[in-house]
Amino acid sequence: MKKTAVFIGLLVLLIHTSCQTKKEEKKEQTAFLVTNPIKKDTIITKDYVSQIHSIKHIEIRALEKGYLKQIFVDEGQHVKTGQAMFQIMPNIYQAELQKAKAESKTAEIELKNTKLLADGNVVSPNELALANANYDKAIAEVALAQTHLGFTKINAPFDGIMDHLEAREGSLLDEGELLTTLSDNSKMWVYFNVPEAEYLDYIMSADKNVKKEVALLLANNKRFNQKGIVETIEGEFNNETGNIAFRATFPNPDGILRHGETGSVLMNVPFKDVIIIPQKATFEILDKTYVFVIGKDHVVRQREITIGAELPHLYIISKGLTEKDTILLEGIRMVKNNEKILTKFLEPNKVLSELDLYAE
Repeated sequence: MKKTAVFIGLLVLLIHTSCQTKKEEKKEQTAFLVTNPIKKDTIITKDYVSQIHSIKHIEIRALEKGYLKQIFVDEGQHVKTGQAMFQIMPNIYQAELQKAKAESKTAEIELKNTKLLADGNVVSPNELALANANYDKAIAEVALAQTHLGFTKINAPFDGIMDHLEAREGSLLDEGELLTTLSDNSKMWVYFNVPEAEYLDYIMSADKNVKKEVALLLANNKRFNQKGIVETIEGEFNNETGNIAFRATFPNPDGILRHGETGSVLMNVPFKDVIIIPQKATFEILDKTYVFVIGKDHVVRQREITIGAELPHLYIISKGLTEKDTILLEGIRMVKNNEKILTKFLEPNKVLSELDLYAE
């Protein structure tokens, strides 16, 4: 019985030792995929939060005091240049015009009589000049009264879309009171803020005089169906944010965009001769990013890198790697720093081709 127990114990020990040996052999025989960073030209798409403005957006205000007699348009309506929008009660201004016209006729008669007397040397030339000045003044009063009467009818200054009505029929209006706003949405100005470093890259580039084409991502995460052109850059930086405003102009033939919308401007930024690696080859410790670099002795060594920009599945490396380095591509969690491993090399172009990305 005692011999049997010893035999079973030895058997278990042999099996355990055999399994442990197989595991160690298996670990030693595992070949980890490695590759080189690749150096090439590429393009990344940067997005900037933007504000969308109509190319023309104005307030329509009452130019005269009085009761709002009639509204000819409705909220959200498309109006044409010269189309009647509001009518302020014109009675008082019509009466003032009639009075001015009567006074002008009186001045005209006085001028004619004075001229006859002047021709007969009955009155002095100064009296004739005075009569002539009174007539000119009366004519000016007629023009002024006509202008005030014309201000009682408010017409659209350009083609556009009406906004909210701020007054209703019968309201007593003061001079300058807001009635509504009008927007010309045939083209849209889209403003977006660019950091100082990116502004300098843009303004110092070889193609700085070529108007840059941009896209617009709307709030529903869909791209606007028209391309925009960066046309102007504002004159000053914002000292608080360190940004400067760019303005892109987008055609809006279908009237999709409205004044006050938000979105994201998408701008392609070229990078020349940059180091690119797959994102999956990196790992983070606290706020720093690392890769495992494999030396000629097949020993894994941890190295810190600096990420310059991000592409789908890729990082552009600004510091820490060259195209001659060999980095661990897979099995990052299975190795330790300063551990010697067996490797299998994979060409960088083949690595890129297997990723879902855009690079050129």
